[in-house]
Amino acid sequence: MKLNFIPRRFLISILFLTALLVCVLVNQPIAAVSQQSRPEIRGVWMTSNDMDTLRDRAKVQEAVSQLRRLNFNTIYPVVWNAGYTTYPSTVTQRQGIQSFTYRGTDGQDILADLIAQGHAQGLLVVPWFEFGFMAPPTSELALNHPDWLTQKRDGSQTSISAAGEVVWLNPLRPDVQKFLTDLVLEIVTQYDVDGIQFDDHTSLPSEFGYDNYTTALYTKETKKAPPANAQDPGWVKWRADKITAFMSRLHQAVSARKPKAIFSISPNYYDFAYKLQLQDWLGWVRRNIADELIVQVYRPDLESFLPQLTRPEIQETQRKIPTAIAIMTGLRNRPVPISMIQAQTQAAQERGLGVSFFYYETLWNAATESPSDRQAGFQALFPYPSVRSLAQ
Repeated sequence: MKLNFIPRRFLISILFLTALLVCVLVNQPIAAVSQQSRPEIRGVWMTSNDMDTLRDRAKVQEAVSQLRRLNFNTIYPVVWNAGYTTYPSTVTQRQGIQSFTYRGTDGQDILADLIAQGHAQGLLVVPWFEFGFMAPPTSELALNHPDWLTQKRDGSQTSISAAGEVVWLNPLRPDVQKFLTDLVLEIVTQYDVDGIQFDDHTSLPSEFGYDNYTTALYTKETKKAPPANAQDPGWVKWRADKITAFMSRLHQAVSARKPKAIFSISPNYYDFAYKLQLQDWLGWVRRNIADELIVQVYRPDLESFLPQLTRPEIQETQRKIPTAIAIMTGLRNRPVPISMIQAQTQAAQERGLGVSFFYYETLWNAATESPSDRQAGFQALFPYPSVRSLAQ
């Protein structure tokens, strides 16, 4: 039987129309289909609230095995919190930060232990710089380096965050930039990590930046004093651009040390991040600084959650890099029902987005439902594996 030859252009047209038809049938945008060609991010943060688990080898093994059984694929463990590292750091010691170092109950390096156990189960481990440029005012870091701190126009140096009262290291200062870079490269060099992550605190609240160093630099470059209005568009852009330039150099330094390492970012939604935190993360994506994006969408209901998933910057990023939504699974005194977690996760999945949950202890331990019911809920969300690797 003789087969008729199909022209290549005609075949390509058929394939495109087929893909378009699939998008229509499943009610998904083309960007979501392209996202599905990548493994879906299924992550969880392990915070300082999870330290009882992280410090115990047996509990780490149980946690990692459970995550693997439920088809999670990425762990984001905290390594920088409240001015201290959760691993033995020579960088912090050089800065006089020596009051304590987190160690496991057997004296083990908890980061090394988690990486080894995570990799043994096929999970990626991406350490997370939770505090970024933020620090408690009573921390050794803040007390030893008062010149590193920035301030508001009225001269005050603190703000109130979810972590309580904090001060902010000036992200424009070369010595502050070197300190954070040295910490990041220390981890990337000494540990078999799969990447590094920066969240909404690798930024600066827009009311800060009126310290002597920053005002002098701004005056030198623009020939005028900083505006009294902290929200002045030019003043916002100038500071945001300085942070972007630093993140670009940091990305280059990480890539030079470990080329396949994931440079992950987890900011707030863009308008808030840029205008109020001077964090131009969409610019980072466009400049190839970020390798994955997880946008924090901590909302108590679907009505306020859903509009965040279809923002133009989310769709643009989806076409370029792995993109996910951060979902709240509960706080110590504020549990989130598994039904809400499932509804929000499914909404993200329907739009071709991955998810990461905040935080481990509230997945199934600190909750109103039983651990078995919670785990069954996550099993229903992830019935099949989604294996990630740096090669992908």
